[in-house]
Amino acid sequence: MVASMTWSEILSVFSPLDFAAVALLFVAWVAIGLVIEYPPASRPSVSALMAEYRREWMRQFVTRDPRIFDAQIVSNLRQGTAFFASASMIAVGGGLALVGNSEQLTGIAEDLIQTNEPDVFWEIKLVVMLLFAANAFLKFVWSHRLFGYCSVLMAATPNDPSDPRAYPAAAKAAEINITAARGYNRGLRSVYFGIGASAWLLGALPLILAVIATLIIVGRREFASDSRIVLLDNPALEGHTQT
Repeated sequence: MVASMTWSEILSVFSPLDFAAVALLFVAWVAIGLVIEYPPASRPSVSALMAEYRREWMRQFVTRDPRIFDAQIVSNLRQGTAFFASASMIAVGGGLALVGNSEQLTGIAEDLIQTNEPDVFWEIKLVVMLLFAANAFLKFVWSHRLFGYCSVLMAATPNDPSDPRAYPAAAKAAEINITAARGYNRGLRSVYFGIGASAWLLGALPLILAVIATLIIVGRREFASDSRIVLLDNPALEGHTQT
């Protein structure tokens, strides 16, 4: 279907509101990520607060003996990223199969919203969802690998706090751990906005509402959740928190 249509014909299938809704989707996705990863110093996000906890974890890790507990934590973190990577890969595979057989989706859409659009109309909407699923997969896979790097750095950290190499090595492990967590969080945001992008199947206005709802959910969890209040109240991190 797509091969028999020119780009101008394909674009003419969508309304200006569709283009505005998709633009809002991607702008919101990028913007909330920047705000979360680079929050104002007066109001740190949960992700920024957790970064300090990860640094404190590695400082405590130097003197912990045995280190089985730390190994279990890293293993659990890797299991979480592996689970989401597998789920994202399944979503990508299912989406590609649906794109290749969009007639079924077209029939369902015609029943739900009483429309009669060409197959390419639905295929492009599916592709947008697939972009988020593919991005999530790549972020989760990279995060999984970085947690593996972190475990190696932790194993290479001397268990003697008087060793001049101990705390610098632990600091490196902490930064790799933070980078892995950043990739994991980016993957989760791709999942959130990918789910929100599915509202485009119902139309441009539902997509706009879904994007706004997703922004509220993600923003609240990072800046107005009960867990953030708990994380803020930690005297143990005083003197270590970076602005």
